[in-house]
Amino acid sequence: MTKISTPILLLLFWVWACKPAAPGLIELESIPFPKMENAAMPSLHAGDSNLYISWVTMGNDTTAELFYSKLNSESQWATPQLINQGSNWFVNWADFPSLVENQGVLLSHILQKSSPETFSYDVKLQVLPKGASQWSLNLPLHQDSTLTEHGFVSMVPYTSTSFFTSWLDGRETGGGGHDHAAHAGVPMSIRAAEVDLKGKVLWDELLDAKTCDCCQTSSAITDLGPVVVYRNRSDREIRDIAIARLVDGKWTEPAIIHADGWEISGCPVNGPKVVAKGSNLLVGWFTAPKGIQQVKFAFSTDAGASFGKPVVIESTGLIGRVDVALLREDWGVVSWMETKGENTFLYAAGIDQAGEMGVALQITALDPSRKSGFPQLEVLGGQVYFAWTEVVGENKNVRTARIPQEAFLF
Repeated sequence: MTKISTPILLLLFWVWACKPAAPGLIELESIPFPKMENAAMPSLHAGDSNLYISWVTMGNDTTAELFYSKLNSESQWATPQLINQGSNWFVNWADFPSLVENQGVLLSHILQKSSPETFSYDVKLQVLPKGASQWSLNLPLHQDSTLTEHGFVSMVPYTSTSFFTSWLDGRETGGGGHDHAAHAGVPMSIRAAEVDLKGKVLWDELLDAKTCDCCQTSSAITDLGPVVVYRNRSDREIRDIAIARLVDGKWTEPAIIHADGWEISGCPVNGPKVVAKGSNLLVGWFTAPKGIQQVKFAFSTDAGASFGKPVVIESTGLIGRVDVALLREDWGVVSWMETKGENTFLYAAGIDQAGEMGVALQITALDPSRKSGFPQLEVLGGQVYFAWTEVVGENKNVRTARIPQEAFLF
């Protein structure tokens, strides 16, 4: 297990940043974001040749609006386009919409209330066919009709004719809230489905009948098939990160990626992230066994069947909210949130398959509260892109920026 001392990383970055200007010195390039009031919860997606972003605005106290934009050839965000709006959505800082692209088709999702109960809502898909201007709205992802919680969706392009999705599912809980008595008896589960390019569910399968209640799921496609990474929940309330893999048409039994031994009675709302190229996977997650806050990153070279020793960042100020991306099969970029003194920052660093991590770059200052949500990270065309929610008083705005990927090579 390779441990990285955050103070050392910060010192190295200070020395690097204070060198005299020289060829190749990298600076963060801001990408102006469309001016919209109360824009938050950005989600980035890098397709084969395009970068997309979706976000949510609150038009008033009851109406939410989901927008998206595409980065144009001048590296500017195109005019925002409305996907959908509603006054009966469940809008949550950690469980927010996303958008992905496959063969020119866009797929997004929202959470729509199914009853007056707080944690009673369904996942609804939104599909924009290639070349079309009108979205197909509010298509069902899950087939049950229970008035329970469904959310924390992850979506990725799968085959040339379909998407892959995973989500947390409360159909067996009978309702109730996160870690409510109802959940204590029957916990949340995790399911996966394949969705065609028209938004029709082709199959839907249970992966694990007992999971953490409100940590994000994350999915990726390897050479062998889809993998889903999520926070598991054992009978002893050990909530470590697990992986399920679809191999030769069958789902494997969930396996713990690294036995952290984090025993916690409630959900930390701090899910993992996974990304894949070929048979290589990079996973990042937050954990805090025995109260020791850590962020960990680990590679797999066999499509998730096994993982190398994780790189560990350990600090009392770690918040987590990690993200990961791959520059190539054996090299990645990782990000996390951390508080140093009175300030909180988004950090990013390069990491290689051998378990070495480069200098941690300070990307931006962030509000440490839930208002800032989960910062986003994507790689496209030799650039590393970031998106986050900036909090100024009661106002929220989406911010985006990029750095050439050479900043993360060492």
